[in-house]
Amino acid sequence: MNILEVKNLSKNYNGFKAVKEINFSLEKGEIFGFLGPNGAGKTTTINMLTGLARPSSGAIQIAGEDGIKNIKKVQRIIGIVPDESNLYEEMNGFDNLVFCASLYGMGKKQREERASRLLEQFGLANTGKKLFKAYSKGMKRKLTIAAGIIHEPQILFLDEPTTGIDVENARQIRRLIQTLNHQGTAIFLTTHYIEEAERLCHRIGFIVEGEIVKIGKTIDLLQEAQKEYIMEFTLENEVEPLKEPIQKTFPGIHVYTIDYFHLRIGSPEKIDLMPFMKFFAEEKCLVREARIIRPSLEEVFVKVTGIEIDRLKKEKEGEKK
Repeated sequence: MNILEVKNLSKNYNGFKAVKEINFSLEKGEIFGFLGPNGAGKTTTINMLTGLARPSSGAIQIAGEDGIKNIKKVQRIIGIVPDESNLYEEMNGFDNLVFCASLYGMGKKQREERASRLLEQFGLANTGKKLFKAYSKGMKRKLTIAAGIIHEPQILFLDEPTTGIDVENARQIRRLIQTLNHQGTAIFLTTHYIEEAERLCHRIGFIVEGEIVKIGKTIDLLQEAQKEYIMEFTLENEVEPLKEPIQKTFPGIHVYTIDYFHLRIGSPEKIDLMPFMKFFAEEKCLVREARIIRPSLEEVFVKVTGIEIDRLKKEKEGEKK
């Protein structure tokens, strides 16, 4: 059963279509991943779903309610975790949670008990009295998620939950997301971290330039990827200038770069290594390594969107700086 349904949803900004008539649904008890590069329309979509932006056209249905006309009513059953924290720097962690709970009409005893439980659950019990501005990035992210679920929402909207934080905190947050989902919370997750979507999501929608280009169950997308044979080459030369010559020499294959020295070749048939080694020799390119790659969601993303993995990695690295 669907708890969220979106039909022909669009958002225009002064003639620019940020989101273009998208359609998707979120089932009860599901984690739905919205995957795409920066600027694809992920945050605009989540803002429309949560009432932070008004759609130009289309319909949103949340738990049987009109998510546009009755957004105030809907906001009481949804939780929102924006990509940037919306908590108060000069308040401590406990008081931030208690204040958020008061916005939903919870009584004093109930909100204090709930805040204490969440601090314990999120590993923040020892820092509950510390000012929010003194928290690390990972701690801030966890407290922001705790604030988003203080009222035990039916749906949690998470916008880039692990962007810009260290590996250990990102791992802890993914575990928290899985725990919340196991407890019955439906989760709508935007991310451009492909491995995060693969690990967490039951279904995934790919969005590029405001359009959803594919939606599928994660397991089905992975099975689709594994029908392709992939080989990765590490060269001593820059790989980008070789893409077009390889494509012309070996029609029917898919070529994409990983970074400056690495490229991958995908084929529906088993790949014979020797013709490629001959090609690189003729191009005076030294091959340092050639290895078979087990296909992953990255390959599906590249094939469906045309956006190469190195672009996404550059975006990740840029955000961490």
